[in-house]
Amino acid sequence: MKHLLTLSVVLAALLMGGCGGKDYTPKPTAYLRIDLPEKHYTVFDTAALPFAFEKGGDCEVVWKRDNRNEKWIDLYYPRLRSVVYLSYKSIHGVDDMRAQIDTSYKFLSMHFDHSSGIDERQFFNPDNHVYASTSRLRGTHVASTYQFWATDSSRHFLRGSLYLDYTPNNDSLAPVIEYLQDDIDHLIETLRWRH
Repeated sequence: MKHLLTLSVVLAALLMGGCGGKDYTPKPTAYLRIDLPEKHYTVFDTAALPFAFEKGGDCEVVWKRDNRNEKWIDLYYPRLRSVVYLSYKSIHGVDDMRAQIDTSYKFLSMHFDHSSGIDERQFFNPDNHVYASTSRLRGTHVASTYQFWATDSSRHFLRGSLYLDYTPNNDSLAPVIEYLQDDIDHLIETLRWRH
């Protein structure tokens, strides 16, 4: 009994001594550091598609099935767990082009409920007949933070959207999103149609 009492007193002293003497301050919430690959681009040009562009050197091209006159490819970034879905459709006249633009805006509107705003930009490259509209969606829970369409206004229509394979928390993913959005801007700036 005497040993049990002595052991209890020693354990109590150790527990109390271990808790005192230092002020504990909780650390602020932080996000993991994301190391982004160095930027470099390669030309993606194949006879299977009626267009060519420069893609990020760290992305892989994944071919999807060809549905009627549509061609679908994905630009997959394995290191960043992200993908840019591209779909191409040949168009026949202004009405067909307008229908494709309307469809693009319908897909974009699916993200409005989670968006806190949209930054839209227009690209005009008359020398190469590339006219494009881009939409950067702001908000912490937006599934697709960047969507675009590009056309020559008579024969070609290309639509793209960016998705990340993460639970949406776009504040912490801001460096990755900006990196990928810059790659898509470069794709649009280097886009060339095969006439």
